Amino acid sequence: MASFGTDLGPVLDKDGVRLTVDETIATVTLANPDKRNAQSPALWRALAEAGRLLPGTVRVVVLRAEGKSFSAGLDRQAFTPEGFDGEPSFIDLARGSDGELDATIAEYQEAFTWWRRSDVVSIAAVQGHAIGAGFQLALACDLRVVADDVQFAMRETSLGLVPDLTGTHPLVGLVGYARALEICATGRFVQAEEAERTGLANLSVPADQLDDAVRDLASALLAAPRDAVIETKALLRGAQDRTYEEQRTAERAAQARRLRDLAGVGE
Repeated sequence: MASFGTDLGPVLDKDGVRLTVDETIATVTLANPDKRNAQSPALWRALAEAGRLLPGTVRVVVLRAEGKSFSAGLDRQAFTPEGFDGEPSFIDLARGSDGELDATIAEYQEAFTWWRRSDVVSIAAVQGHAIGAGFQLALACDLRVVADDVQFAMRETSLGLVPDLTGTHPLVGLVGYARALEICATGRFVQAEEAERTGLANLSVPADQLDDAVRDLASALLAAPRDAVIETKALLRGAQDRTYEEQRTAERAAQARRLRDLAGVGE
């Protein structure tokens, strides 16, 4: 895939994660193609740090990956007795208390939560394999543009585990409970045509057009006033938890704020 946002000096570059910022657009790149961008606790900490380092000018965050695969999922070294250097192995974690295990998983999840914060719109540019944690990282973003060679799969259940990196909520919201259960329980591949048809992907394009499609989408998002996008995102994010009448009320309140702001009238 052609470069995207890599011509600028990185704000962060460690543990397989690179962050570059060009005023209103930040690009987070998974940068370990030799291992198909397999994930580890160190990578998750770097992703969480990237979120904390975003300057206030950023409106759109693009998540992309080097190489043929977006992310092959969790590095299988996690399942070995020795685990990763300087990290507790998963076997060690399993022997800890419930509180310790819960706190550790919560820390890992922080790499996946900030992509939906209200002040930015995040776009995952996904090519090749996006397996397990890779699938969940793509699901963490607001929007997904995929190459026509994409292959999503949720393999955790096949390994005797469950998806625990925040992917279950957006997956059900996008494709519904029944299809989400089938995808997770079978671990099968979801390819580009199905991803676009079912709402997993906003757009599917030939692999050599992925960067251009993401740039076009980012430019379209930047065309609207920032505050209007933030208010609209908050309205849509909250809609699934509100009744119809509650959503009407939320719309009125949001519009009142926008009108007062545009008119320069304080509340």
